[in-house]
Amino acid sequence: MYGLPQRTEINKPLHKTKVFEKFDLTASQRDSFDADISRMFITHVVAESTIPTIKAGNEIADFYIIEISLKRREYAPKNIELLAKFIPRKILFVLHFEEQAQLAIHHTKLICSAWQQCDTLNIPLTGLDLDAVWENIVATIGSITVQEGNTLTEQIKSDEQRAKVLAQIAMLERKMANEKQPRRKREYFEQIKKLKMLL
Repeated sequence: MYGLPQRTEINKPLHKTKVFEKFDLTASQRDSFDADISRMFITHVVAESTIPTIKAGNEIADFYIIEISLKRREYAPKNIELLAKFIPRKILFVLHFEEQAQLAIHHTKLICSAWQQCDTLNIPLTGLDLDAVWENIVATIGSITVQEGNTLTEQIKSDEQRAKVLAQIAMLERKMANEKQPRRKREYFEQIKKLKMLL
């Protein structure tokens, strides 16, 4: 399953009622969670004991793969983030809706892959230890290219800042295109020029 060794499989149900009790969710959190999520299973444990060729890392000794059946494709990401924050383990989520699936992982923020057909979904385990395997999974899911001199976390922050600057530039370019006054147009142009220097 997902191209993972059979030894990693555990298929243990994760009951919503136990999640509600353990994490003391508010009524609105429970309602939102229940509106999005149908069923949850811990399907795999990736660890040195289940894959002897991959050693435990300095930070990560193992991680779970949790399969979630969604009631709707446009789910609220905060519900997945809730699970990631409350369960004291590294988790890779496989989100299912009908015949499609999406991988999601929390590393400083929730990072999601594109949707794809369930039967084509593979989870790549590349790296000599679980720290490297985890970082490679995060980079693959988020299509993140770590530039030389950056850690994965630094690269994610850098990419976020770049995305914000690009969004500001796009907004100012729209304003400049619609502006009638030459003076205001010039102001927008100068602001755009300054922002482009940050890229």
